[in-house]
Amino acid sequence: MFDLDRFIDDCKTAIHRDRSHKAVQEVVEAAIRDPNDIIKTLGEPSQGAIGKLYNSPELTIINLVWAPHMVLMPHNHEMWAVIGIYTGREDNIFWRRHQEDRRHIEAAGARSLAAGDVVPLGPDIIHSVTNPLPRYTGAIHVYGGDFFETPRSEWDPENLSETPFDVNKTIRLFEEANQRSTATQIPGVLGGHQ
Repeated sequence: MFDLDRFIDDCKTAIHRDRSHKAVQEVVEAAIRDPNDIIKTLGEPSQGAIGKLYNSPELTIINLVWAPHMVLMPHNHEMWAVIGIYTGREDNIFWRRHQEDRRHIEAAGARSLAAGDVVPLGPDIIHSVTNPLPRYTGAIHVYGGDFFETPRSEWDPENLSETPFDVNKTIRLFEEANQRSTATQIPGVLGGHQ
């Protein structure tokens, strides 16, 4: 059974043993082996959210839930991350800074993650995320720093130009995705289930 307190303690021990993502990745891989255990502890995702589970200057653990069909613009973290999917799917497009204009980015690859997948992201990674499913996707995200206080960047999805990361904009994106999801579940609403 997934024990959240033990998971947090194991991540803290891992980061003190190895400041890179490698030891934390082993902890996340062990936790994600049985995704249903995580759902039993954290609950079935029912709303898009950035659920803070633990936060300190050297480590942040988040239960990140993507609403159905949610898209998050390209962004970076300025720290390594380990992502473990416990339900649903997350499609990532990876980006790199354009050679001639470092404020702009260009696509550099993609990867789809499904329940049971664990992937590390380096501190320089820029990615955008899409939940392609008509249901919620849940993931444990572990970051090697203070995710909420570290300045970072986001890129406009249309012109791919860099701006400072706007946490309020991101919160609005989650709220809007939740509203869209709720609207499609109400009988009689356009696009809703009858």
